[in-house]
Amino acid sequence: MIKAAVKGRRWLWLALVILVAGCAVYTGMTLDQRYGKPEVQQRIAPPLSKDAKFYLSQVKPIIENRCVVCHACYDAPCQLKMSSPEGIDRGANKEKVYQGSRLIAANLTRLFVDAKNTEEWRQKGFYSVLNERDQTVQANTQAGVLARMLLLKQQHPLPNEKILDSSFDLSLNRDQFCPTIEEMPRFEQDKPLWGMPYAMPGLTKREHNTLMAWVKDGAKMAPHPALDANTLGEIERWEAFLNGDSLKARLVDRYIFEHLFVSHLYFADTTVKGKAPRFFNLVRSSTPPGQPVNVIATRRPFDDPGVSRVYYRFEAVRSTIVDKTHMPYKLDDKVMDRWRSLFYGIDYKVSSWPGYKPEVAANPLNAFEQLPIGSRYRFMLDNVENTIMGFIKGPVCRGQLALDVINDRFWVFFVDPSLTDAPKVSEFYHTQLDNLRMPAEDKSTTIASHWLGFAKRQGDYLRARNAFLDKTFKDGRNLNLKGIWDGDGTNQNATLTIFRHFDSATVVKGLVGKPPKTAWVIDYALLERIHYLLVAGFDVYGNYGHQLLTRLYMDFLRMEGESNFLTLLPPKVRHQQFRDWYKGAGESLTKFLEGDVNRFDQPSGVHYHTKNPKAELYAMLEKREAPVQPGRYRISAAEHLSANAKALLRQLGELKGPNVHLFPELTFIMVDPDDGGPSQLFTLARNSAHTNISSLFDEKANRDYVHDDVTLLHGLIGSYPGAFWHVKERDLAALVAKAQQVKDEKSYEALLDAFGVRRTNPAFWQFSDKLNRLNIERHPIEKGLLDYNRVENR
Repeated sequence: MIKAAVKGRRWLWLALVILVAGCAVYTGMTLDQRYGKPEVQQRIAPPLSKDAKFYLSQVKPIIENRCVVCHACYDAPCQLKMSSPEGIDRGANKEKVYQGSRLIAANLTRLFVDAKNTEEWRQKGFYSVLNERDQTVQANTQAGVLARMLLLKQQHPLPNEKILDSSFDLSLNRDQFCPTIEEMPRFEQDKPLWGMPYAMPGLTKREHNTLMAWVKDGAKMAPHPALDANTLGEIERWEAFLNGDSLKARLVDRYIFEHLFVSHLYFADTTVKGKAPRFFNLVRSSTPPGQPVNVIATRRPFDDPGVSRVYYRFEAVRSTIVDKTHMPYKLDDKVMDRWRSLFYGIDYKVSSWPGYKPEVAANPLNAFEQLPIGSRYRFMLDNVENTIMGFIKGPVCRGQLALDVINDRFWVFFVDPSLTDAPKVSEFYHTQLDNLRMPAEDKSTTIASHWLGFAKRQGDYLRARNAFLDKTFKDGRNLNLKGIWDGDGTNQNATLTIFRHFDSATVVKGLVGKPPKTAWVIDYALLERIHYLLVAGFDVYGNYGHQLLTRLYMDFLRMEGESNFLTLLPPKVRHQQFRDWYKGAGESLTKFLEGDVNRFDQPSGVHYHTKNPKAELYAMLEKREAPVQPGRYRISAAEHLSANAKALLRQLGELKGPNVHLFPELTFIMVDPDDGGPSQLFTLARNSAHTNISSLFDEKANRDYVHDDVTLLHGLIGSYPGAFWHVKERDLAALVAKAQQVKDEKSYEALLDAFGVRRTNPAFWQFSDKLNRLNIERHPIEKGLLDYNRVENR
């Protein structure tokens, strides 16, 4: 009886599958019969044509401010990246890039890299969201997913509710519904409220009509603007500099490329003040300067290119600049002169090419051993915010696995580069080449058990390193603040503050906020390995083993940075601090922290006078670094606000305790001054405290809610706002009082009722446009469009 019932259900399920598949086939046949078979269309109009002008002046601004804010990165729903004509035409894909449990590395789908045109993307499983059948008005509106999604939103507007019900899934790891045009009828029936923009207010009538007029006309787009003569001249000059023929030049150029490949480079001499410049990617090409760029598409920048000679070329960034992937890097005469001085102004020889074997190429201390360590280190330090930004921000977009290995806010200092110039430093690193091997040598499909080998080598390295430090700093000799880089008195990169926002993070120049629980001191080898672990060597398409191994290795690098900071404290205090930072850590980690692997007992050369040496150390470091501290994040930097208003904002920045977790990771605040001046922007960053951050899978178990606090900054930091507040200066006292009264969800809801701009607010897009405009206008080189995938529904 039971078997018969099971068999019956199986037949019923099979019949249902066949029915659904049959409906899809029938719909496809109907579309083919009505509008012809699909065929990739030519979407790019001539640059001076009416279609191109209409796209640039009318269509593109709407797409950027309503679509790109959710569709611009690896975590874009359905891999639909709408930040460029190529991305729009490429379309969507049902596969997720973020799939941490996969056993085999995924196929690469990097826009502009892994396929050269739309036809190739179709072969890789991407399907069009625009009509690719007969180019008629009816076909363009009925046989295109994008048009149907826009029409669906107009037919079924967002419910008139301040908080959306559970039928809207807004979780980051939600199941994705990526209907093809054949599947749209079923989607429209099952999800009538899921039109675009999803879970946001709809477009205005004018915006909707503009996009529909564009779609009806065949969705023609404009080509990317041509480069002017001055920019072409700069490209020619820099490509000549970065493609020298000598063995030394080729190794230097390779080093520069592998550190800047994720940056957006721009030429200062062609930049108009107050406006965003043209940005470029530095790429490996099989073709030399003067010929069209032919990008060498490898998973990692140090993989074997498969050609006898690579050339480093500039390729214009073709996507809208979005904050989450934007890392600007200035090029000018001073930079070129500096690089010449670092790599060609000193006497050394390069006698051999390191090649691209993974065990060599993945380890920069091996691959670039012939380049002077001091030159390499100073190259990174000159713009070290950019170097660290690659791991903190980067193009990954969502990095919980990598970021749950750091605290929510900490300060970063750097070892003075003069300490790397001694020959004994190079000799020491030479003895440690095998111990400093990096996980990326295992490529993108690996097994987590490989961790044991890397862990052993890391332990051996730390033992050798501590023995080296024992000799170098015997009896506290030279172990003092002079060993901390002061930016040479002018460079604001000398200190950094890193904020973690759960699965994203931000790095800013300066010591921002109150002295934190932990701090790092980074030396050359640590800085280099962080970059090659989390930027050059990390593959977002990699399998579970690769990502887990990366995370485990980063545990060691974090503790190494923390240990460097603690060496400046008295030995007894060092061990007390480590125990405090790792309360409840597992037995193996405790043994590691307290055993010979992490032992360094030479006295500090810093003299202390109180019972709180760490507070003293922070104060001394703040004083030492004061000349290079930027003031842009201080509340005092806000214009047009009264002293009383600034005092109230400082009160807001004093929130702490177990109720702070009710606030989102990032709250963006717009304050309208009473004097009628321009609105001022602020960020309320939540700092989630932990007893330790050594847990792989149960971060909540290590949360220390009692010690949560916030940092209030002038300006916007971070790319992923969770909430928006809009307040008039005269109402700041009421806002602060409401925030201080937040004890539970109900009181937080009351705060939003009074001052929040929820995602359901009919004026949301108007507020968003103003916020993005002010942010980009005030920092046109640094800032880009924000991302709304994490805007809360509360």
